Amino acid sequence: MGYYLAKALLEHNHEPTVVESKKEACARLANNLDIPVIFGDGTTIEALQEAGTAKADVLIAVSGQDEINLIACQLGRLEFHVRRTIAKANNPKNADVMRELGVDIAVSSIDAITRLMEREVDMSTIKHLISLNQGEASIVEIVLPNDFKYSGKKLSDIRLPEQMVVVSVERSGEMLIPRGNTLIFSGDKLLILTKDDAMHELKERFRLTDEGSGRGYVK
Repeated sequence: MGYYLAKALLEHNHEPTVVESKKEACARLANNLDIPVIFGDGTTIEALQEAGTAKADVLIAVSGQDEINLIACQLGRLEFHVRRTIAKANNPKNADVMRELGVDIAVSSIDAITRLMEREVDMSTIKHLISLNQGEASIVEIVLPNDFKYSGKKLSDIRLPEQMVVVSVERSGEMLIPRGNTLIFSGDKLLILTKDDAMHELKERFRLTDEGSGRGYVK
């Protein structure tokens, strides 16, 4: 993971330095990527200092052990005052604990895959526009179906759950900033801020179906 992450950072014009505890991996990194590679323990002040952590914008810890990633991030923040720390949470249950202990972003691959699955469900009827807060929430676009149950009624009649907010309503090229008493109609295009784990409920609440059925669809 460290190799591919460093490679991706290089491709985006960043200047990564890697701390690696295995000599063989250090040699491969240095030869293949031509970047500074420090042979040492990323949980020690000495190795992080040699890597120039004090001048780094971000410290990213992606070892296979959560405790190592946590300690590296804590040292980066407390000893070197790194502005941003990111840690891989191999066990998704540890992600919240990491954040509570000072890690800015704790990334769990399992959680990320789960959120991606939730977000990708029924994308023929829900158009994803923007991810927020590390993929926890999204701004999506929907077009109300032809037989929309609440067509001609107030937005408040839908009784959306707390994890959803209608941001705007577009009708005949005109954008409306909605309030509870705003009337909505079939064919209206809505921008909605929603938690990703509420995508299924969003589809059910607005009675969206696949494109081509004559009901919900995305332009």
